[in-house]
Amino acid sequence: MARQYFTHKGVLFPCLDYSPEKLSYVENQFQVQDDDVFNIAYPKSGTSWMLEILSLIRSDGDPGWVRSVVNWDRAPWVEYGPGLDAALKYPPPRLLCSHLPVQLFPKSLQRSKAKIIYTLRCPKDVLVSLYHFSKILRLFKEPGSLDSFLEDFLSGNGICGDWRNHLLEAQNQRFDTVFRERMQGLGLTFPWD
Repeated sequence: MARQYFTHKGVLFPCLDYSPEKLSYVENQFQVQDDDVFNIAYPKSGTSWMLEILSLIRSDGDPGWVRSVVNWDRAPWVEYGPGLDAALKYPPPRLLCSHLPVQLFPKSLQRSKAKIIYTLRCPKDVLVSLYHFSKILRLFKEPGSLDSFLEDFLSGNGICGDWRNHLLEAQNQRFDTVFRERMQGLGLTFPWD
């Protein structure tokens, strides 16, 4: 049971199976491959749902792989100790997951052709889901009252940092450019522009 935390570059992480050394390795040494597909989201934003969709796409709709292989083996979490080890052994093309904010993402992503799926969920729903998840998962500290949890969430003191910054940093990166260009070509804009 890990109810202790550390801060890495301003972002809070649980001590269990996370470490500043592994996070630094992911950021500076992990090599993103051109055929990688990343499933990225702030915690409790639909990562598992998207993983199921991507897994079915990868297996041409055959649910056999999805039913027989647990999700963390189908798409390892690169920032999580055992997930990083699995990702390094994963044969290409790799399907990978992450809750990392963009500023902690592998630098090699910028010079790759990897595909990024960024899932966004209403922050009120994220808050409620994360609150209840924190109450049952021993990885997180006792969340206290919903009011105090809301204050931590709004101040950016939650797991994986500030929800707004997570989204805004993703919006400002290269992997947002193609989507933005396609929307603008249709005469549409991002709702937060």
